[in-house]
Amino acid sequence: MTSTTVHRVYNFSAGPAVLPLPVLEEIQRNLIALPGVGMSILEVSHRSKAFESILAQAEADIRALANVPSNYRVLFLQGGASTQFSMVPMNLLGSDETADYVDTGSWAVKAIKEARKVGAVNVVATTKADGYSRVPGQSELTLTKGAAYVHITSNNTIEGTEYHHPPDVGDAPLVSDTSSHMFSGPIDVGRHGLIYAGAQKNMGPAGLTVVIIRDDLLQRSAGKKSALPTMLNYAVHAENGSLYNTPPAFAVYALGLVMKWLLDQGGLAAIAAVNQRKAGKLYAEIDRSGFFRGTAQKESRSLMNVTFRLATEDLEKLFIREATAAGLDGLAGHRAVGGMRASIYNAFPEEGVDALVSFMRSFEQKHG
Repeated sequence: MTSTTVHRVYNFSAGPAVLPLPVLEEIQRNLIALPGVGMSILEVSHRSKAFESILAQAEADIRALANVPSNYRVLFLQGGASTQFSMVPMNLLGSDETADYVDTGSWAVKAIKEARKVGAVNVVATTKADGYSRVPGQSELTLTKGAAYVHITSNNTIEGTEYHHPPDVGDAPLVSDTSSHMFSGPIDVGRHGLIYAGAQKNMGPAGLTVVIIRDDLLQRSAGKKSALPTMLNYAVHAENGSLYNTPPAFAVYALGLVMKWLLDQGGLAAIAAVNQRKAGKLYAEIDRSGFFRGTAQKESRSLMNVTFRLATEDLEKLFIREATAAGLDGLAGHRAVGGMRASIYNAFPEEGVDALVSFMRSFEQKHG
């Protein structure tokens, strides 16, 4: 048998994003046949005991990682976070109610647009005038009394900003799109009514969305069964244990392996320390000389998506081209904003951050 040496570049992509190498290796080892099952996860029936066990373990590990209270349900859904932009108001917003939304960037704008198709929306704060370079402070929120819920985008992948502590929204349920920093550190599930996240940025491969929903909000959803399409009703998915239809079985399996990996790392507090160290190195280099310019205000900087610019677009294109040639892939900023973006999710290795910092210094020496 011939052996093949696999060369892996450093993947700074915002998503689908880097996965832990031990997870990829376990998938590779067991892709032909799961141990004790005799067939691939790509072939296993979602109604089999084998898959039900995989699903149950993934949920148990999510609950253990985030200390999910017993009055919350964990759902494994499809359609990405973008489908949640519609499902949240469809399930939680009454015809005579208003939903509050905080506008912190491109994905928040999309969530607001979809919610307005369903019902009344009040944008209670926006940082658009600041180029979305920060998240709003508590004093900037003009909350609606009796709002059905308050929606935030807790990490803004495109703009590189992050809520390091969720805002106080009073008695209204807090709904949070945590797609690009879910499980990057401890999360107080009990402060939220509903949390959702597409898996492909920090939890697993594309095709799976995790929703954590409190029981009282699930009851609102149950009251709308007759009015909503079946597949867009949280209560239906909860009643069927996320198995109303065929789920993305491979994505659930892979997410389960990532959850196990996170537990092996010491849990969310331990991974948060690693993430803070990685981001700290990169922001320190950005701030060192002024050659690079961070786009997010310091108090709102994301630990997951580090955005920065150079003096000209031509210089930025050269940086991205030379970085890619050096094995530093995916550093182009989102097409909506340009510049550079280094996404350094949980699974991104610290030596990759060190390699980028070294490259940035040599690039400055050549072109600064």
